[in-house]
Amino acid sequence: MNRLNRQNHKRGAQPKTVALGGGMGLSASLTALRRITGDLTAVVTVADDGGSSGRLRDELGVLPPGDLRKALAALCGDDDWGQTWSRVIQHRFESKGDLHEHAVGNLLIVALWEQLGDHVQALDLVGKLLGAHGRVLPMSAVPLELEALVRGHDPDRPDDVDTVRGQATVALTPGEVQSVHLVPSDPPAVPEAVAAVLDADWVVLGPGSWFSSVIPHLLVPELLDALTVTKARKVLSLNLAPQPGETDGFSPQRHLEVLARHAPKLAFDVVLADQAAVRDRESLTEAAKRLGATVELAPVASPGSSATHDPELLAAAYDRIFRMHGRIGPWR
Repeated sequence: MNRLNRQNHKRGAQPKTVALGGGMGLSASLTALRRITGDLTAVVTVADDGGSSGRLRDELGVLPPGDLRKALAALCGDDDWGQTWSRVIQHRFESKGDLHEHAVGNLLIVALWEQLGDHVQALDLVGKLLGAHGRVLPMSAVPLELEALVRGHDPDRPDDVDTVRGQATVALTPGEVQSVHLVPSDPPAVPEAVAAVLDADWVVLGPGSWFSSVIPHLLVPELLDALTVTKARKVLSLNLAPQPGETDGFSPQRHLEVLARHAPKLAFDVVLADQAAVRDRESLTEAAKRLGATVELAPVASPGSSATHDPELLAAAYDRIFRMHGRIGPWR
């Protein structure tokens, strides 16, 4: 048990925490959050259409399992059991045949979906097998397609706005993403995900690919309603740097502005940013105020890589926010 877990164990503090996102950004949050709370739920985007996930989605008509697998791997413990299973489900086959680049965890998750016929039950069972320190849920029970309006997608027509389809394409698109939406436009949320948000003490959104992993959660009507009315306090966790393609040239405050355009009624309590990534603190503070939030600056990047979150530093930042902005005394 690490230092933060020991402190929270002594206090009896186990804030019910829900983290939303996808890909490596969500994995970074989960790896940090599992160090400070034993009551953790990940709600994961299901719009991925690339790689192993895209192939399984196209061939079998299933939800893309890749981001769900990454979240489960991030929730594995630091003991031998957890680290072994984390490596196993992340392992990709190398061959000259159809298994090439398929991840073991993707195949395991899809097999259980077919066996059990229940997305949530299957993911809970995988989590039990791995000894995961939390629960993983898809944000919707139907595969989603991401569409973006992009200005300058064609370099020969820099002022034109085109529609770009597919999460993998949007994530690497040239030009400037103006907005994103989902197909279908009103997908049903997974009821357990909505219930987790409504019952949470804290909700953490981000970090992650802004237009393809973070904002899509706000485009599921039932999930946005839950985020709007929940009594949980909400943290918006910013990226360490702009992402090539999606957010080239974006300042930290620009991330807040585009998120607010997609969900103008959604408020936050805290915006967390790496202190070295913020050049204009005043502008970020003003943008955060428009969301109802204060700004917390902390060193959360790995010492050797300004583009990678350090799990212990990010955990310390979340722990400090939970204590400073949370309820006084035991959580329950």
